[in-house]
Amino acid sequence: MKVTVNRKAHFNAAHRLYNNAWTDARNAEVFGKCANPNYHGHNYELIVSVTGDIHPETGFVMDMKILKKIIQVEIEDQFDHKNLNEEVLEFASLNPTAENISVVIWNKLRVKIDVKLDLSVTLYETPRNFVNYSGN
Repeated sequence: MKVTVNRKAHFNAAHRLYNNAWTDARNAEVFGKCANPNYHGHNYELIVSVTGDIHPETGFVMDMKILKKIIQVEIEDQFDHKNLNEEVLEFASLNPTAENISVVIWNKLRVKIDVKLDLSVTLYETPRNFVNYSGN
């Protein structure tokens, strides 16, 4: 029997959306206010979903205390109150769109969570704009 457990987390971060191969005018045309060279910030909400069989001895799919710690160390400590473009290595050459941030988060978590468990992340950049990535 497959069950999905979810853990919600939060971090605040600044970023700028731009392609450094483009002119400022082209970046402004494509990314609008998000291309502001002085950056802008979001209050990101993250939902990490882990799906698997219920362990017969513990009754857990995954110990939520362990999941909480992994998210704290790998995501919150690394992203919270950071300028993603300037302070997070993965975005040195990767545009920190919500799509790319979700993939980076998934990759960071995937190596810490048992491969027998399915992993999905949902990242809310705003209450109305969110993305989901499951490794596909």
